[in-house]
Amino acid sequence: MLFTLHRYIFREVFKIFLLATVGLTLIVSLGSILGPIQEYGVGPKQVLHLMGYFIPVALTFVLPMAALFTTTLVYGRFAYDNEYDACRASGVSLPTLVYPGLVLAIIVAIANLMLSFHVVPAFVQRAEKSLKANAKQILFRNIQRKGYYKLPPDGRYRIYADLVDEKNNVLAGVIATEVKGNAIKKIITAQKAKVQFNAHDKFNEVRIITHNTYQMGSEDEGGFSAERLALTTEFGSLLGDEIKFKKIAEMKKIYANPMEFYPIEKLAHAAYAQLITELIAEDITTKLAKQADSNDVKFYELHSGTKLIKFNAEKCTVKDEKKIQLHGKVTLIESDPVTGQPLQTYTSTNGFLHIEGDEVTPTITLVIYNAVWQQPDGTNALTQRRVIRGLIPPTAVTDKFKINDILLAASPATTKTVLKKQPGAQLIMLQRRLKRKIQKTMLRIKAETHSRLAFGIGCVPMILIGIGLGIIKKQGHLLSAFAAGCLPATILVVAIISGKQITENPGSQTVLGIIIIWAGLATLIAIMMVLYRKLMKN
Repeated sequence: MLFTLHRYIFREVFKIFLLATVGLTLIVSLGSILGPIQEYGVGPKQVLHLMGYFIPVALTFVLPMAALFTTTLVYGRFAYDNEYDACRASGVSLPTLVYPGLVLAIIVAIANLMLSFHVVPAFVQRAEKSLKANAKQILFRNIQRKGYYKLPPDGRYRIYADLVDEKNNVLAGVIATEVKGNAIKKIITAQKAKVQFNAHDKFNEVRIITHNTYQMGSEDEGGFSAERLALTTEFGSLLGDEIKFKKIAEMKKIYANPMEFYPIEKLAHAAYAQLITELIAEDITTKLAKQADSNDVKFYELHSGTKLIKFNAEKCTVKDEKKIQLHGKVTLIESDPVTGQPLQTYTSTNGFLHIEGDEVTPTITLVIYNAVWQQPDGTNALTQRRVIRGLIPPTAVTDKFKINDILLAASPATTKTVLKKQPGAQLIMLQRRLKRKIQKTMLRIKAETHSRLAFGIGCVPMILIGIGLGIIKKQGHLLSAFAAGCLPATILVVAIISGKQITENPGSQTVLGIIIIWAGLATLIAIMMVLYRKLMKN
């Protein structure tokens, strides 16, 4: 008898649950991909792919709601047709009748935990790879639709174009801007530009080669024109670089080693590169000071595989992020790397050293503006800009580091030991940002872990409450019972969201936020116990 009864209830429960899940999943999935479609301008084929990738995301919310709706409807109809009363009168206990709904609740809870901790992060990372594989289309389509595109993740570089030739990867009537905060740091105008994408493991590198170019920089750099100019930047993460999209194993790795999280790794490398910048500036200043003391003209030497250059200046300062400015009269001598014989001499009043390339093993680019040089016939000539790339940082700087851990090398403690003077404002800012980022990431891991567990486990009492309300409100409208069942679910969701916000806030008490997350689950269990106590009495 009990087997027949359970089979009857199971059949009704799983039939309605399946239909409700399919319908709600389609609706929620379509809604979830509207954001990426509007933001990134993906094509029709990508929409179908993204919809498939976002189905597991939708299921984490759909499964509990579909199960709540199903159990409320099935047990409400079961009670309304007096089948519930007949079973109780025949000696069938309440736990026995609730057993099919409890099985569904446990299945939904386990599925929700598996989805949130393993499946959803995997599918989001696949969606990320799909979007990165179509980065070129995203860039060109956005420029076609809006006339411009902000390169992710921070929108620091913005590209405007009048015409787009996606087939040949060419933009016409180009304006590229570099924005930092609310200030425009650089504006590049070009007749046309060729766009190239180079794939890396964690990001795509965008290389924009402009033709017939004019660049307007800061007041110190001024403007200059060039036949050809290359701008290289990072096409960063669109979805994946968030703790909420990480698997539990990935979160454990990040908690043990923050450098496993790319945003932290990127900030640590930036702080390390800025430290190298300040060390080079300090080394140049030391040599210039010796020159002033001895009244003997000394030159600072840098070399690459094919070039040897010497330069001097009145003084140098760290101007900006990974940039050193040379002040006063600047003399630059290009020499033969083998014999050391001078080949060309330039004099200027404005020059910069840019730290470029990989932050761990950077190179130096030297640029001087409005430089005077002597032609073979003895007359002086003026060049708007002289650029020398690929120079290697001096060993006097690189030998100071024997630390393989970049995070430790970029820390304030290491900075104090290697810098003779106080670190600059830019380095201090990067170190503070790095510290805050690590702190927030650790708190987000805690908040995310507890919230996923609380929501997954909370599916069981939430669905059992729906069963109880369906039985109690058998004489009323069943949708009102479902609406009443949604109220405890709302309490759980509000508690989780509030607790996460408190936990992720570095200025608040982490323990309080975690208590609030689990308080929502405790409230659901209390409501469930009161509800079933009432049912047992009746």
